[in-house]
Amino acid sequence: MPALAVGVLVLALAVGMAPWLAVLSGAALAGAVFAAVYHAEVVAHRVGEPLGTLVLALAVTAIETALILSMMIAGGQDMAALPRDAIYAAVMIICNGVIGLCLLVGGIAHREQSFRVEGAGVGFAALMVMATLALVLPVFTTSTPRGTYSSAQLAFVAVTVATLWAIFVFMQTVRHRDYFIPSMGAANPEIHATPPTNAQAWVSFGLLLLSLVCVVGLAKLLSPNIEHAVEAVNAPRAVVGIIIAALVLLPETWAAVRAARANRLQSSMNLAVGSALASVGLTVPAVVLASIAFGLPLVLGLGPKDMAMLILTFLVTPVTLGTGRTYMMQGAVHLVLFAAYLFLAVVP
Repeated sequence: MPALAVGVLVLALAVGMAPWLAVLSGAALAGAVFAAVYHAEVVAHRVGEPLGTLVLALAVTAIETALILSMMIAGGQDMAALPRDAIYAAVMIICNGVIGLCLLVGGIAHREQSFRVEGAGVGFAALMVMATLALVLPVFTTSTPRGTYSSAQLAFVAVTVATLWAIFVFMQTVRHRDYFIPSMGAANPEIHATPPTNAQAWVSFGLLLLSLVCVVGLAKLLSPNIEHAVEAVNAPRAVVGIIIAALVLLPETWAAVRAARANRLQSSMNLAVGSALASVGLTVPAVVLASIAFGLPLVLGLGPKDMAMLILTFLVTPVTLGTGRTYMMQGAVHLVLFAAYLFLAVVP
């Protein structure tokens, strides 16, 4: 499937996005998503938790960041708010859409599920600080026009969010790795099939990266078609960023929902928290460096509506996830928030 997706991507780059090729590209995009999830699970099975979920989160975030940077450099002034829209969309999709769907599916299938709140709780605390520094405070600073940071402020935010992300990864993979492994009351982590060999894991890792490149490449090629459809219904331009972010996050979403359905909610939470933190902790420093190096305009501050939705998400999440035990009602709460976010993005 990754090879077929590469073929479609090369064909689309060579001949242009004709209507029939757009349909074929959509099918190839879906196939690349499923391939990415499969190969990520092979790698995760080999290296174990929580490193396995970290692989997919880092791969998707790195490629998403590269896509944002390429569009920023090509678009100039018109793309000043793209990083803000992409980061905000990623946080809302993960914190409300992905987590809500996992909790709902897991609750329907297994009634109640559990995860280690020691790891997820501090991860969400770090996400609140990082998102506030990157997306909320630019609205209230006075050194530069509303919604922007000065160069010194940008550098400070880039260093702080990157530091928080690095500390979290160290805690997740080294110092407190046990906080991200299912507790004894959850699904038994020892019940697994025979792990793949090192060679199989490396092959899957390469095919995972190839699949993710295809996902981002095909999503970028399909974006003009999506933009035309958005314009046809008179929706705001930010909706395009939401659709692209959703396409790029499909591998993580599908992997997280499959884990919750298999009663492995800890894996779902590891993936969600890690992906959200990486979306801020890696993307913000990258776009700040690009903005300073190339003199690109950068608008990070959210509008009042989006700020209210972000704050509401951060108020609700500690209540729904604070005990480490979940059932379908908590998932429904997050999905309603996600539906409100999508609806108000289309009808502001």
